[in-house]
Amino acid sequence: MKPYKKIVLAGGNGYLGTVLAKYYRDLANEVIILARKQKPVDGNVHTALWDGETEAGWTVHLAGAEMLINLCGKNVNCRYTEKNKQEIVRSRVVPTQLLGRVINKMTDPPKLWINLSSATIYRHAEDHPQDEETGEIGYGFSIDVCNIWEKTFFEADTPHTRKVALRMGIVLGRSDSVFPRLLNLARLGLGGQQGDGQQYMAWVHEHDAARSTQWLLDHPELQGVFNCTAPCGEKNADMMRIIREAYGAPFGLPAPQWLLGIGAAVIGTETELILKSRWVMPKRLLDSGFKFQFEKAEYAVHDILSIRE
Repeated sequence: MKPYKKIVLAGGNGYLGTVLAKYYRDLANEVIILARKQKPVDGNVHTALWDGETEAGWTVHLAGAEMLINLCGKNVNCRYTEKNKQEIVRSRVVPTQLLGRVINKMTDPPKLWINLSSATIYRHAEDHPQDEETGEIGYGFSIDVCNIWEKTFFEADTPHTRKVALRMGIVLGRSDSVFPRLLNLARLGLGGQQGDGQQYMAWVHEHDAARSTQWLLDHPELQGVFNCTAPCGEKNADMMRIIREAYGAPFGLPAPQWLLGIGAAVIGTETELILKSRWVMPKRLLDSGFKFQFEKAEYAVHDILSIRE
């Protein structure tokens, strides 16, 4: 008998949603993905159509769910034009408001609602790690997005549903994540440090990201803000070295800041995503007793390389 009846993933057709669906398919009788595009039924995983803006037939799927995880949001890996900025905010705020309204009216709402946020909410930190209790909130557009998103989430009136804002680091995994891109740089001999290489990378192995949601589900005393990052942060230069050595790349050319600026403009992204130092500590998860299976980057990289297809 499986421990859970129903897990719902809003906006779950992306990379992390796929990871979570695969994780919970053996733990729940039913895994429902709320998405704009229908996908074929895959065992006990199926899609319910929604547009993230209006109430429709999808609302019935929330009834009796042990957990709802909201993954909605336009990818921030783009140029911060005014149009993109508006869509980045809107794609997070509107679905969160919608879910809050629907849950508020339910007689049998999800027991737990996890809303994804981002570890980038903290300031650029090279001096010491930022945790949920003493961490300092940064400034700039990315931080504004996180603040608006979390404010919308916590303002939702859901008296019978526990809520957790999960400040996720960069999720490392086998496919469609940041890791394959970093690995390709190493393959091409370009896997050196980016900028001065001293900026920290807040990362988490995809399996620990999924495990953390189950931990939060199984501990009803836990609520509020939680960081989801591996406890051992890595500087960019060290992370690139670890990937090179694990793959067997003999060298990696560095990318100075001026070159990153040109490259970011060419491929349509922002250098902040590479150069900001995100040194984030998952204090509340650790204090609650959660054990990361992949605490160190070496363990995570070797695991991902050992099972890549």
